[in-house]
Amino acid sequence: MVKARSNARVSGGTWKRQPAGGPPRSEVLRRALSWVVREDIFASVRRHGNTTWLPQELVAMAVLWVWSSSHKLTEACEEARQLSQECAGSAAVSSYQGMTKALVRYTSQLMPILWMRLHALMEHVGQPHWRIGCWLPLAVDGSRVTTPRTKSNERAFAAAHYGRGKKARSRRKWKNKRRRTKPLGQPVKPQVWLTLLWHMGLKMPWGWRCGASTASERGHLIDMLATEAFPEKTLFCGDAGFVGYELWTAIAARGHSFLIRVGSNIRLLKNLGEVRRRRDIVYFWPRAAARRGELPLVLRLLEFQTARGPMYLVTNVLGERELTISQAARLYRLRWGVELQFRSFKQTFGRGKLRGRTPEVALVELEWSLVGLWMIQLLAVKEQLRFDRPPEQSSVALALAVIRTAIRWWREPLASSRSLIVALRNAVKDSYQRHTSKRSRYRPGYKDIPSTGKPNLVLATQNEQRTYSTLKKSAA
Repeated sequence: MVKARSNARVSGGTWKRQPAGGPPRSEVLRRALSWVVREDIFASVRRHGNTTWLPQELVAMAVLWVWSSSHKLTEACEEARQLSQECAGSAAVSSYQGMTKALVRYTSQLMPILWMRLHALMEHVGQPHWRIGCWLPLAVDGSRVTTPRTKSNERAFAAAHYGRGKKARSRRKWKNKRRRTKPLGQPVKPQVWLTLLWHMGLKMPWGWRCGASTASERGHLIDMLATEAFPEKTLFCGDAGFVGYELWTAIAARGHSFLIRVGSNIRLLKNLGEVRRRRDIVYFWPRAAARRGELPLVLRLLEFQTARGPMYLVTNVLGERELTISQAARLYRLRWGVELQFRSFKQTFGRGKLRGRTPEVALVELEWSLVGLWMIQLLAVKEQLRFDRPPEQSSVALALAVIRTAIRWWREPLASSRSLIVALRNAVKDSYQRHTSKRSRYRPGYKDIPSTGKPNLVLATQNEQRTYSTLKKSAA
């Protein structure tokens, strides 16, 4: 018989012993899950005729599976099965193979429903932080997540012709003997390319796309623009990797806006349009787009100084009152939070390397891990906002510790029914005043000068002006 324990929240994300008397932890976990995973939102899910489980049961088991602190997928599945049995009276499936097969088949149906539900809850609980000014700000960035080096994962995710390109084959012709005799680099591990949209106000995910390690983050964003619905006045904020006529045209065509950092790889034109010209108005018109008879993009070029030098941003928001320079600078600084989200996902949540040994299981593990972490962050921010604690003070590590402690001791009672709520409410970062810098004294490879440089700003030629005038008249 398991000896009963009960804990109360103290600083640091743990619970101390107190006299038992409240509900078991499994019950408060069930309440937390039921706030997100409601039965009525899955009415449109089409199931196979032989299935006996309900969609909300499979979703709850999948979330408990990724919340588990076990290092083995099979052990985490067994823990989720037992906890599901306790919470709901039945588990969706009884084995790891059954769960992964069900998730591989139904994740494509369940994930859009969960995204819509989480978006609605984010807007409901985080209204003061839902928009910054008039904008719904979404940062976009990409990162790679490693998978086990199995043959199937290598075929699905690794570069197919690594080490057999022109540069690799020509190494024997190099004049430098020392470089010529240096062996070729080993093939990289099979990795999943993850392109993440991140809400900059509430500091949590919004959506994503996954692909092979050779996938394009710009291609992923274009695909999301074509298939997903975004609220009015959505502003996409990205670094210098999210440039290109096709991407910017796709964002503008959907009625949205962007704020992108640019560098010397971008050619911008001046004096292409009207006689009365503003200093910050530029035109992005690649020669390939001009040959196809496509009109240039009219943009604003914003420049401001940072600690490491000048920074250049472009936006299709031409009104200075609608997006001021100070707002643009603040929004781009907030974009850095998506990098911290990747760190929380890979290091704090332990998903730097996935454990699925087949491509299908690896992708399922990745997607449900993203949803699981998203739900933990939302549960914590919901309780913290009630006490005027902003999302930037929320600690992912402490909130995760609260949930995993509840899962580990799910059979044991709590001191009260609000113990989990209080624990999540207090899962915030330290508030003490820092007197020393967190910057490491030894930082190998640190670049003091930004690598993006200044965009190539040139005057439009007479031929470009004539072509633009002709295209503008024909379009009118």
